[in-house]
Amino acid sequence: MARIRVETTIEAPPGQVWAAIDDVRTHPRWMEDAVAVRVTSSQDAGVGTTFDCDTKVGPLRLTDRMAITRWDEARAMGVRHEGLVVGEGEFELLAEPGGRTRFVWTEELHFPWWMAGALGAAVGAPVLRRIWQRNLANLKALVESS
Repeated sequence: MARIRVETTIEAPPGQVWAAIDDVRTHPRWMEDAVAVRVTSSQDAGVGTTFDCDTKVGPLRLTDRMAITRWDEARAMGVRHEGLVVGEGEFELLAEPGGRTRFVWTEELHFPWWMAGALGAAVGAPVLRRIWQRNLANLKALVESS
């Protein structure tokens, strides 16, 4: 199992940050590892929304099937990974003084045997952490430039 946590402070209030993440179809704009997102449920926002995310990490490509499990507008979005890699993830937006937002991204992922299971998690976690830190830098730049 891989436990990963990355965070950044964005110079914008939580509502403005939320507006940049609430439509999961737009996540490839700031997530380097997300190639495309397709909503697979009749709803496109809120708890129960399901979607497929085509993911690319180096030469590895897979479709990550996800379901939104938490939706606290301008505060938190949780997902359950239901594809080849399973687990839980969450974006948390914490209001900070001066109209800023602390964005905390946590994931707990279980890798399949063919990705070397626990060994894959040990090797993959630092790689994913670096990618997700860049993703947060991209999100920060996107939000702060708008």
